[in-house]
Amino acid sequence: MPKADNMLAVLWLLKSRGRVTAHQLAEELEVHVRTIYRCIDALCVSGVPIVSETGRDGGYYIPDRVKLEPLFFDAEEQKALVHAAAFAREAGYPFESALDRALSKIKRYATPDQLERLERHETRLEVIQQPSTASRIPVLTELELCIERQFSLEIIYRTGYDGSRTKRLMDPYGLVHWKGKWYVVGYCHLREEIRSFRVDRIGGLARIGNEFERPPHFSARDFLLDSLLPDSDPEPDGSSLVSVIIEGNPQALDDLCGHWLMGRALAERTEHRAHFRLDELNLYTQLPYYLLTFGGKIRIIEPEELRTCLVEITASLLDHHRS
Repeated sequence: MPKADNMLAVLWLLKSRGRVTAHQLAEELEVHVRTIYRCIDALCVSGVPIVSETGRDGGYYIPDRVKLEPLFFDAEEQKALVHAAAFAREAGYPFESALDRALSKIKRYATPDQLERLERHETRLEVIQQPSTASRIPVLTELELCIERQFSLEIIYRTGYDGSRTKRLMDPYGLVHWKGKWYVVGYCHLREEIRSFRVDRIGGLARIGNEFERPPHFSARDFLLDSLLPDSDPEPDGSSLVSVIIEGNPQALDDLCGHWLMGRALAERTEHRAHFRLDELNLYTQLPYYLLTFGGKIRIIEPEELRTCLVEITASLLDHHRS
């Protein structure tokens, strides 16, 4: 039996049977008594409060006041934690120091072979995301605390690039990291409805003493996606959706179909053609600017209005930069 399995078995026997001698543990697990001593030493080093008493009625035991939830990670679980930490750091996770301490504990009690493997995993999977600036860490930390304790917040929020700053009272329900940005979702008392706010546009925040009740089973992630993405069929007959057909290079179409908006709107796809169904708001506001990034690799087959819109935007940009 591997050492970790022996340690876990010893731990559970101590928890379930109370005072047990080393010889009783050895007989139960069918191992040499020296193996039991090594396991108990390793458990003590890892922080398990095992008490040893000598004498006729002596033995090993764990005090009743101690509640243990032992965790032993196998190689795959250790690798998963190291890789998950890489994603969290690049996302601007506000509790990076606590994450580093947790990984340090895993490394501290790893064998030399395990430590070498962990360090290899750390350097062979790397993540590139849009980094969050250090100035946002205190804001994210305070938001997470208020979400956990259900405290209302007063925030100073800027709408858009040139928008005015407004004071908002909100009940924060959850944090979401999406497309390199952090969002806090909650009830906005100014608008009297649930809203999402970009964390990088929060100019200041202050905790309010009053507490709130979070709606049961509420998902900040689902709310954010529903607010950003159009309904796939707003009307029962789909009459409000516009048919968009685009032809072009297969790889360019792959990238187009992988876009957060276009992937949801995709109705049919062949190697050189993609058919989408989009609402008019997204069709004539967001989509034309995104299509410009593909240059001559795609062609708009229909609707004609989208092609005209693209031409007008291109001409406007040309005049802007010439002037």
